[in-house]
Amino acid sequence: MADHWEEVQKKLDTIHEKQLFRETKVYQGIDFCSNDYMGLTSNPRMLEYFQSRKNIDPFGSTASRLVRGNRVSMDQFESEFARFVEGEAALLVSTGFTANFGLLDSIAAPDCFVFTDRLNHASILDGIRISGAQKKYYNHLDLNHLRSLLEKVESEDPGHKKKRIVVTETLFSMDGDSPDLKTLLGLKKEFGFVLVLDEAHALGIYGPSGKGLVFRDLSLSEIQSIDYRVYTLGKSLGLEGGIIVTKKIGRDHLVNVMRSFIFSTAPLPMISEFALFALSLIRSMDKERHTLLSLARELMNSLEQNGFVLTHSTSHIIPLLLTTEKEALFYANSLQGIGLDVRAIRPPTVSTPRLRISLNAKLKLNDIQVLIEELIRVREKWNSL
Repeated sequence: MADHWEEVQKKLDTIHEKQLFRETKVYQGIDFCSNDYMGLTSNPRMLEYFQSRKNIDPFGSTASRLVRGNRVSMDQFESEFARFVEGEAALLVSTGFTANFGLLDSIAAPDCFVFTDRLNHASILDGIRISGAQKKYYNHLDLNHLRSLLEKVESEDPGHKKKRIVVTETLFSMDGDSPDLKTLLGLKKEFGFVLVLDEAHALGIYGPSGKGLVFRDLSLSEIQSIDYRVYTLGKSLGLEGGIIVTKKIGRDHLVNVMRSFIFSTAPLPMISEFALFALSLIRSMDKERHTLLSLARELMNSLEQNGFVLTHSTSHIIPLLLTTEKEALFYANSLQGIGLDVRAIRPPTVSTPRLRISLNAKLKLNDIQVLIEELIRVREKWNSL
């Protein structure tokens, strides 16, 4: 029998050889990599609020929400968030991963089809996998391909004995691009599928009051026809946790069948306390949203003018594509060495190695200019090797 630790060492050796070894690092330098898009993790008003509420009792949640872990602030945040995004009801869970994973596992089953964008987040793909549903990948953002798959299933199952579910992110975190939501809603009306949209990377930045991309691109009636919307507290809200917005009957169903909710310890009580306050801040940050998106346009234009290869990003997430894993690590390590915290993203997370440059509302135009100058210098060093 093979020794377990020998197997582990061989796997690690292979990972090292492929320049894919990962390790935890303490952050330092100017933030060009986090998901703290609106800067709330260090916002002075958030810190002041923490000081005023730091004596929350109990500190820990003590159990799952269905045992003794539920708090009034959790119910209040769910109600307030649902109102904010024009939904009937919402369910707070421990993480965004839990939200996607548990939701898909709860609404899909072996006797249904789930159509998923090929680049959807691992939490979505894992939820589909564990549900046992028949997974149908469609090419990234290719709604014509999605249509062809829907038509094929329609011809095989004209009586709709098998449920259809379509799930996509509204803003893809590794490419910075978005699907055509109008066209997607048209397909929903035509084919009658259940629609799940993940707004994790759009909340706080897009739409009126930062309500998300669906509020930028869709009418209210179209938004209210979406069956499930998934959000996270761990990005623009500066906290941690996930929240699912759906119909009241949908929430009741999840509370009763969603295993990752039922059997998980509830979020810390302070999370929902701070989430209410963070939501009130997000509503009023139009200036910061405008600045963030202006900086993104400036950076994208400058990088393209200087010959860097980017994805087709339309957002504050700007992936800079590179050729090899070694090159991506060289760029990232060089930038981190001078105080610019940019991280290399490599397979299997993405197919093409890259720097994922993620902007936030705390950055200034000078920070962007410094980053561009240093990227040019790093490229010169790499080309001279």
